Amino acid sequence: MKVVLVDDEDLVRSGIRMILESAPEIAVVAEAASGVGIVDLVAKFSPDVVLTDIQMPEVGGLEVTKRLAALPNPPAVGVLTTFDVDEYVHEALQNGAAGFLLKDTRPHELISAVHTLAGGEAMLSPRITRKLLTAFSSGGGAAQSAKSKMDKLTAREREVAVAVAQGSSNAEIAADLYMSQSTVKVHIGRIMHKLDAVNRTQVAIITHDAGLA
Repeated sequence: MKVVLVDDEDLVRSGIRMILESAPEIAVVAEAASGVGIVDLVAKFSPDVVLTDIQMPEVGGLEVTKRLAALPNPPAVGVLTTFDVDEYVHEALQNGAAGFLLKDTRPHELISAVHTLAGGEAMLSPRITRKLLTAFSSGGGAAQSAKSKMDKLTAREREVAVAVAQGSSNAEIAADLYMSQSTVKVHIGRIMHKLDAVNRTQVAIITHDAGLA
């Protein structure tokens, strides 16, 4: 798995690189101190995962998530933050980030998070998912828009979307709904298309805003 690190603190990047590369299946292929040139880096190295800080000089993490989400085949983007929930993280998720990770995360959890992101799943535990969605629940027009989008889903797709919003992994969804993991992936792909969502986290936000999670 190839990873690109974007953080303006040299010490933080060095620490994360050291942790990630202690896992033989992970390679940090590039680093940057800001989001300037992030699209070129991704084009050059084709990473599976980009880990980015939010507050950086010139081009910050919010813009990084926007630029990468606009690519035809974007890498999974994980946001590095010192806060468990804040408005920057919420906006990053809405922009297309697949989840967020606290900078004081334990080494084995950091490695596990990269595996999760590279596997196409959201990097949010059920506890963090609930806290995030509760803290930043939309209302009014956003809620109505979310309900209209959810109406496009079949009953089975709604079940899968709710499970995603609850923080369940593909394996957990498969076990709970008595289907194969490959079928779960097919459902999630259709759900993302119908909801116009770029990743599982946006599916969770829409599902929550519709009042279904």
